[in-house]
Amino acid sequence: MADVWAATREGVFPVLLPPGTQGEAAERPHDWATEGIQAHAQPLVTEGPCGLIVGFTLEGSGFEVLVNAEHLHAWGIDAVELATTAGRNLAAWSAKAPWTDEMSGSRRLVSSETGDGHDAARIILPEVKVQLLGRLAADAPPGTRVLVGLPDRDLLVAGALRPDDAEFAALLHDFVIEHSAAADQPIDRRLFELREGELVEFAG
Repeated sequence: MADVWAATREGVFPVLLPPGTQGEAAERPHDWATEGIQAHAQPLVTEGPCGLIVGFTLEGSGFEVLVNAEHLHAWGIDAVELATTAGRNLAAWSAKAPWTDEMSGSRRLVSSETGDGHDAARIILPEVKVQLLGRLAADAPPGTRVLVGLPDRDLLVAGALRPDDAEFAALLHDFVIEHSAAADQPIDRRLFELREGELVEFAG
């Protein structure tokens, strides 16, 4: 089992899933001696920010699957090790993945759209939240808020809502709704905000 996990561990990543996504609670302990390994095909999930769901993917050459409890049994690990390893892999990927920075007058957008499948999930990394706040609010006027959109798995978009530009929030929200409607793997049509280092739903 250890050899299989050692060969596999670099391919596991967290993934953001829409609210209401069904799965098996990753935190639930399993007693394989009494349960057996049948009926564990549901993906392992855990609660994310703002009602979002966090799952885990296993990536290989030309394929990707959602991790379930049978994988844990085959690898000989628990959900804590899975989540820790997946988070570490995402952080390593994110440290090298580019951001796109756009300016239009006083408006500024920062986005991640690499196509690797990890873009939206970057928002669960504490260092990414700090980075976005630094990019968008550090040199902005007092009262500037950082808004975040997660319309689909392959896009994270964040913008600076300046106190003198109330229209910006509605424009960004319209973009998120439109992009999510056309997405192959949509996540959420809501607009979020980074407040005190945490992701919360934008309340206007």
